[in-house]
Amino acid sequence: MFTTVATWVGALLGIAILIAMAVGAVAIDFDALRKPRKGIRRRKNSTTPSG
Repeated sequence: MFTTVATWVGALLGIAILIAMAVGAVAIDFDALRKPRKGIRRRKNSTTPSG
């Protein structure tokens, strides 16, 4: 009886951790999409980047 309960509790905790990790990854992705990108810009007709 105890082993069955412990197994289910462990399974539920594992599922909760997996869901929390997935939600965290999605939150980081949406946070990154909201920020403007400040990449290296190139001048017209130039092949070298200018900071």
